[in-house]
Amino acid sequence: MTLRLGYGTNGLTDLRLDDALGLLADLGYDGVGLTLDHMHLDPLADDLPARTRRLARRLTALGLGVTVETGARYVLDPRRKHGPSLLDPDPDGRAARVGLLLTAVEVAAGLGAHAVHCFSGILPPGTTPDTAWNRLTDALAPVLDACHRAGIPLAIEPEPGHLLATLADFHQLRTLLGDPEPLGLTLDIGHCRCLEPASPADCVKEAGPWLRHVQIEDMRRGVHEHLPFGDGEIDFPPVLEALAATGYTGLTVVELPRHSHAGPELARTSIDFLRRASGAVKGAAPC
Repeated sequence: MTLRLGYGTNGLTDLRLDDALGLLADLGYDGVGLTLDHMHLDPLADDLPARTRRLARRLTALGLGVTVETGARYVLDPRRKHGPSLLDPDPDGRAARVGLLLTAVEVAAGLGAHAVHCFSGILPPGTTPDTAWNRLTDALAPVLDACHRAGIPLAIEPEPGHLLATLADFHQLRTLLGDPEPLGLTLDIGHCRCLEPASPADCVKEAGPWLRHVQIEDMRRGVHEHLPFGDGEIDFPPVLEALAATGYTGLTVVELPRHSHAGPELARTSIDFLRRASGAVKGAAPC
């Protein structure tokens, strides 16, 4: 079993991006989940193309792969967490979110990223589910076109509390869109424990054909709180064995966005934990 481990920059926001990347390379990570945000790679910066080129050189020098993530809390609106979304009642708001995703595709192409991550957003008050699904499919159409041209998949994440919250919701989106080739799945292992009816390992098996990005952390049933490994309820060796069985070759990124205050230490303990867990799989070589 070969597991390509990464760590999310949204859990290292107290570090400069260059320092964060150096830390991850020194610890032995294979890559990074890069959240486009003001403190690292600002998607609204005037000199974004030049910054992207510099970052691409740095990643290459360190031997790090990358996924581009778009879950920054306040990058578009300093007063609304994750706002505006793809479901926003205001067409200009939806257009702003689409613009961020199109920028993310451009950045991903410049970095040689293996996927662009996104999510749907919560159902706005006064909006019916049918209207929200229509908004989501309309908003994603130009993004999927851009992904097709760039040859980079769009990996949408089922997020607790969002319109698209479960694996079943992902399949509903696939059906509504006509199962476009660039559309894939971000599977968050903790979310599987939080709200899916199946076990996390069984979720991985079910999601295998559509996996384009994986996020991993510990979690408890019914509580959407990203936890360091060992603080939740997940049995990880079966999850890692299931991941290996799918043939997934992208990054498996540690997702601890509320633990930046302890980011360097958690980056170290997380990779140690995952190496031990992968070694506990029968017949596995340590990652």
